[in-house]
Amino acid sequence: MRGERAYALLVTGLAAAVALAFLASLMVGPAAIGLGDALASLGRGGGDATLIILREIRLPRAILGLAVGATLGLSGAALQGYLRNPLAEPGIIGVSSASALGAALAFYSGLSFSVPLALPLLAMLGGLLAVAILQGLAGGNSLSLILAGVAVSSLAGALTALILNLSPNPYAVQEIVFWLLGSLSDRSMDHVALAVPFILLGWGLILAVASRLDVLSLGEETAQSLGVNLTSTRGMLVIGTALSVGAATAVSGVIGFVGLVVPHMLRPLVGHRPSRLLPASALGGALLLLLADILVRLIPGPELKLGVVTALIGAPFFLSLILKHRWAWR
Repeated sequence: MRGERAYALLVTGLAAAVALAFLASLMVGPAAIGLGDALASLGRGGGDATLIILREIRLPRAILGLAVGATLGLSGAALQGYLRNPLAEPGIIGVSSASALGAALAFYSGLSFSVPLALPLLAMLGGLLAVAILQGLAGGNSLSLILAGVAVSSLAGALTALILNLSPNPYAVQEIVFWLLGSLSDRSMDHVALAVPFILLGWGLILAVASRLDVLSLGEETAQSLGVNLTSTRGMLVIGTALSVGAATAVSGVIGFVGLVVPHMLRPLVGHRPSRLLPASALGGALLLLLADILVRLIPGPELKLGVVTALIGAPFFLSLILKHRWAWR
């Protein structure tokens, strides 16, 4: 009972923090907007300048920050639970790399400049293609899934590098590199409408296997003896991760470390239970990405790329984790 209460408090606290960060994301920017002004402009409607800034610029950015962060946190926790590997994260199955390849093709072909939504559409297509290849290559166990993911990720990374090498347009190369660093700036409600349905569908598939992950923590043979269908579990998890991460990458670029760091931070607080870690990691990922996106707007000078900030946060965390374990082993 005590554990249930602590978990409820944790989830409630994270949800409240995410709500506050979402509101802060609406108010922070070059044009400072107070909460009272924001609420007043929403009440007035019409063509008010404050309302246009909120609705056309900051609201899509805040929604995508929440959705993308939650996707990375949720999928990272799910993959770590399924693979029983604390270093697993969304990039391990190659979806992020394949989505990046699709985006690079959009820049290279010039479609991203002539058709505004060609970039996210091709990026999502790359993610879905990665799923099809994974389903064809992966066998019946988690090791084969990891090996297939590494193969897909390596191939997609090599093809992206080839596009960068062959591109005759320096501007296109610069755009590809900047996109690969990840960002939520200059996104519109069209991006939200394109990505969020696939993200929500992916969340549903992942959360549907949450209870099975608890059983899988005992080992695959034990899980099978208790009635867990490993093939359907893997299929739902991979497709759910691919749909949500592919859609998220399509609109935000490649953002690393969120799916790796957040589950590690929250796992001790949920009793190391994968099913409890999933919603907590989704909220933690949303909170981390919203705060990071606010930070890039507050730092003076040219706006930093979001992937750079999350890497600067994630790398020191893992260095401290390594040092902590090193001292524990002595």
